[in-house]
Amino acid sequence: MADRPNILFIVTDQQNANMLSAAGNRHVRTPAMDSIALRGTRFERAYCMNPVCVPSRFSLFTGRRGSDIGLLNNMDDHIKEMPAAVLKHAMGRRMRLAGYRTAYGGKTHFPLGLRPEDFGFETISHDDRDGLAEDCVQFLSGDHSDPFLLVASFINPHDICHMAIRDFAETPRERHLSRPGRIQLKELDAALQIPDGMTKEEFFGNVCPPLPANFEIPPEEAEAIRIMQARGPFKLKARERYSEEDWRMHRWAYARLTERVDRQIGRVLAALQDSDLVDSTVVVFTSDHGDMDASHRMEHKTAFYDEAARVPLLIAGPRLARGLVDSRHVVSNGLDLVPTFCALAGLEPPEELEGRSLLPLLDAAPAAAWRETTPVESDIGQMIVQDNFKYMRYYQGENYEQLVDLAQDPGEMRNAVHDAAHQSRLRDLRVEFASVFPRAHDPYV
Repeated sequence: MADRPNILFIVTDQQNANMLSAAGNRHVRTPAMDSIALRGTRFERAYCMNPVCVPSRFSLFTGRRGSDIGLLNNMDDHIKEMPAAVLKHAMGRRMRLAGYRTAYGGKTHFPLGLRPEDFGFETISHDDRDGLAEDCVQFLSGDHSDPFLLVASFINPHDICHMAIRDFAETPRERHLSRPGRIQLKELDAALQIPDGMTKEEFFGNVCPPLPANFEIPPEEAEAIRIMQARGPFKLKARERYSEEDWRMHRWAYARLTERVDRQIGRVLAALQDSDLVDSTVVVFTSDHGDMDASHRMEHKTAFYDEAARVPLLIAGPRLARGLVDSRHVVSNGLDLVPTFCALAGLEPPEELEGRSLLPLLDAAPAAAWRETTPVESDIGQMIVQDNFKYMRYYQGENYEQLVDLAQDPGEMRNAVHDAAHQSRLRDLRVEFASVFPRAHDPYV
């Protein structure tokens, strides 16, 4: 790999880890994203730091937990200002120390109304759809005597959010988001279209994705999830009122919106391939969080279920191993990408960051030891992931303590807290949880 390679960092919004044909999903076609996986490594067990936009994006571009500044959801009115030390070591500012030109295009959704410039980037595009793709193409066609970090932050498949919002709009905010003519709704309506010439019977019989295997609500689900959904009434209404056909249409539209953004990404990758930059550029692809996609009769995010918290993470570049699938290491895009970019640039990461560079894992036989535990947080609780186990502690409600053995229960349908076979591991995870979240809030203590 070239010293100080260029970095093309592509981010989508609300795309869960299963929404890649490279991940075995037969109901979506993502040739552009798949091409990155074929040329590099796909991390099967990548988690976001927080399965909600603003805190996740804060982590992506600072390498810090949102809880470090009291940011656990999209509301930031309680935060007076961003600590100067956080911005000093933000991704763009750090990469500039190594002589990189740092450019940002697309969706921001940062806390406190911060702009890309606050994180050390110049803005090259305010669009987050087709216009962003074209602006990235123009950027790649320019003169690049210095290495660059280009962030392409696309909006989709986030437009799927507006399906349930519009279907159950009652609050002023929900009605505001559902007003006719918005580009989000136009894109959603296009994604909801049944193919021309196909009857409804043919569509649901042969084409529309089936319900997921974990469609039903777990019998011992944390009550905090229902409490969370009640804060956004449309979420609870969708869970209670959508028919199975409605949920299948949700899955159909989610796949089409993912294909929409894949085409936009494909235009950027084609421009890179046609340039003289391809042999000196590392491509990194991820998403800020996932979407429940009808699992457990849910849409949107926030919960710790894998559909919301596990994200795609692909890394490809010159002289990196090709076509690898890492299903062993649990990694964090919010914690580990800033240290990874620092390593690519030959920089030491800021000492206060807990994440680690992923570069040692981009090898067919990685020799580096990896951390045992990866944290995930939300405004409804905290979680650690260790091996095949997820241990969660929610802030309120019944069944507030949850344990899932993904090897035995990949659909997360059972709370294994009371399983006799897991008591030793449960005790260890409780100790580890207290170490990872020393200020954990336990409402029952």
